[in-house]
Amino acid sequence: MTAETAGFTELHEELREVARDLLGRTAAEAAPDWRAIAGSGWLGLEAPEPLDGAGATFAEVALVLREMGRAAARGPYPAVAVLGVGALGLLESSPGRDLLFRETVAGTAVPAVALEGEAVEGVPFRIGRTARGPLLYGTAAFVRDAPGADRLLLPALDPDGTPVVVEAAPDAPGLEVAEQPVVDETRRFGLVTAHGVEARPDAVRRFRGDPKAAVRRLHERAAVAVACDSLGLSEAMLEATVAYAGVREQFGRAIGSFQAVKHACADMFVQVKVAGKLVDGAVRVQAEGRDDGGVAAAMAKSYACAAAVEVAGKAMQLHGGMGYTWESGVHVHLKRAVLNRALSGSPAAHRGRLAERYPPLARERADA
Repeated sequence: MTAETAGFTELHEELREVARDLLGRTAAEAAPDWRAIAGSGWLGLEAPEPLDGAGATFAEVALVLREMGRAAARGPYPAVAVLGVGALGLLESSPGRDLLFRETVAGTAVPAVALEGEAVEGVPFRIGRTARGPLLYGTAAFVRDAPGADRLLLPALDPDGTPVVVEAAPDAPGLEVAEQPVVDETRRFGLVTAHGVEARPDAVRRFRGDPKAAVRRLHERAAVAVACDSLGLSEAMLEATVAYAGVREQFGRAIGSFQAVKHACADMFVQVKVAGKLVDGAVRVQAEGRDDGGVAAAMAKSYACAAAVEVAGKAMQLHGGMGYTWESGVHVHLKRAVLNRALSGSPAAHRGRLAERYPPLARERADA
């Protein structure tokens, strides 16, 4: 290990400990204090230094996301740090973009990017030429933290078919944000509908470089972020289950001494370790800013999120009746894992994209 590598490792461990401590001091029914999150610098980890950011990479954001999954934490941090900051970083510099960037880093603005919550790809809105001027139309369902956002970034196709981002206030004429309830009570989602929203030239932000590649990277970031969350909650469920098996007695023995329980915990351990390797690989690709992150993102998202459901389900089973109580918290992680499995593309959808790399398999899938 080089001195530089050791320095990064020490920095990451310190960031992980700070995140775990801050999230651990927050009540289960409450979101972490937003001012504390902004003051910790988490919102500006990837923001450029000239815009008051830390100039770090997605690797540092991933550490916080993993701890948020472990704690089943509430709040808009993933939506803001992953998609909000991610989208702003891909846009061309302008006074409006730079101002929103600074406000986001400071925590005074909470932007939400209106990507379809369950989609693997695509742009949900379009700008049409009308007698009234350019107007925005479209719908995006299950938009992360849209109900609490004070700024919406709406990915759209301009009249020429080029992806752009339209910035709008949630109460803009023609724009509707309706909360969509889900089983997982730790997150909020909204249905964003645009019925002829005015797309002023100063509110239309253009991407740097290839716009289609930029939209693809946003979807990949979202998928990897969900995988990080699932990995964190899987680790929490494995640790809680092993600890419980060591103290819960049956027939005068700790249940952890029973062969069936040992095998179940070993299976959970293997799933968590494999998920960790895949997530680390996907995070590394995102941190390096590479354009070929689709494969790594699909592998991490499909495996880590499916494994999290199995690990949390096994934790519920091994906790016995205690697993169904509010005090255990197992049910909170299980509900979160089930929702993560559907967000940013199901495991089946991502495996389908991986199969497209192999034409014979893709043909068989199409014929099935």
